[in-house]
Amino acid sequence: MANQTNTTKVVTGKVRLSYANVWEPASINGGTPKYSVSLIIPKTDTKTIDLINAAVDNAIKQGAAKFGGKIPNRAALKLPLRDGDTERDDEAYKGAYFVNANSTTAPQIVDTAVQPILDRNEVYSGCYARVSINFYAFNSNGNRGIACGLGNIQKISDGEALGGKSTAAEDFATDMDDDFLS
Repeated sequence: MANQTNTTKVVTGKVRLSYANVWEPASINGGTPKYSVSLIIPKTDTKTIDLINAAVDNAIKQGAAKFGGKIPNRAALKLPLRDGDTERDDEAYKGAYFVNANSTTAPQIVDTAVQPILDRNEVYSGCYARVSINFYAFNSNGNRGIACGLGNIQKISDGEALGGKSTAAEDFATDMDDDFLS
């Protein structure tokens, strides 16, 4: 991997996608529509976690102008890397950290051979991927911190779908009852 000395960009290891709005932008509370995803990062993936922490530190330093020209203490900022064990009551987030990433521009979505994925059913909440993300400082309406921009997505493997929604194949797998219309 490239030298991570001053970069705010990270390409994750294998993460699980959750709340994946990666095909169409969605508006939250009437805001600007954005592509977004929550990246579930196993706590055992210390390489990705270390890269994210270094990128956040670099974003704090590079964003000093947004903080009045001073580099604030991390504790005074809203940070993007969060603990799934304490902040989510969801089995998928247990033993993991998570980062919420978004962008106003569509991510490129590719397979392991870096070929575009066109079938929207292939990338969903629950599948596993590598994701490029970028961290940057913000200071607006009294909120100060580091945000996470969504870059591109490389699907690595399938996983159990999150959100409890069944597929049509699962719903209609049984034979139709002969008395269905009577």
